[in-house]
Amino acid sequence: MRPDLFIRPYQPEDESHVIQLWFRCQLVTAANNPKCDIERKCRVNPELFLVGLIEDSLVATCMAGYEGHRGWINYLAVDPDYQRQGVASQMMAAAEQLLKALGCPKINLQVRETNAHVIDFYQSIGYRNDRVISFGKRLEHDPPYQNEQEE
Repeated sequence: MRPDLFIRPYQPEDESHVIQLWFRCQLVTAANNPKCDIERKCRVNPELFLVGLIEDSLVATCMAGYEGHRGWINYLAVDPDYQRQGVASQMMAAAEQLLKALGCPKINLQVRETNAHVIDFYQSIGYRNDRVISFGKRLEHDPPYQNEQEE
C-alpha cells in the first residue's frame, strides 16, 4: 500500500530535515555543501524544489530546474524507510508536471554509473540513457559543510 504523500515546495524551516535526508541517502559528497546547494536553489526557480511529507515527517526531496531549453532533476531522495513504496515515482511525477507546465520539452538528469538500482528506477518511469558524456566544471568551491547542531 502506498503511503499518503503530501508534496509541496520547500520552505526555509525544512532545511535541517532536507540535509539530514540527503546524508541518510548518501547524496552529499565532499564537493557539494548541501546548505550552499539549498541557498543557490532558493535563488533560482525555488518553486521547483519539492519536498514530500508523510504525516509530519519530511521523507523525500526533488530539486528540478528549467533554463528554457531543458529541464533538470537533482537531489531526488527518499528516506530509506520509504523506498520502493512509490514515493520517488510520485515526486518525479510532480516535478515533471511542473516542468511540463513551463513548456519544458525534455528532462535530463545524472546518475552515478555505479548506482544500478537508481538507473533501473529511472528506466522504469520512462527515462533512457542518452549515450552522452557529461562534463562539469566547478566555478565555485563550497566551504566544507558544518552541521551547526553539532557545534
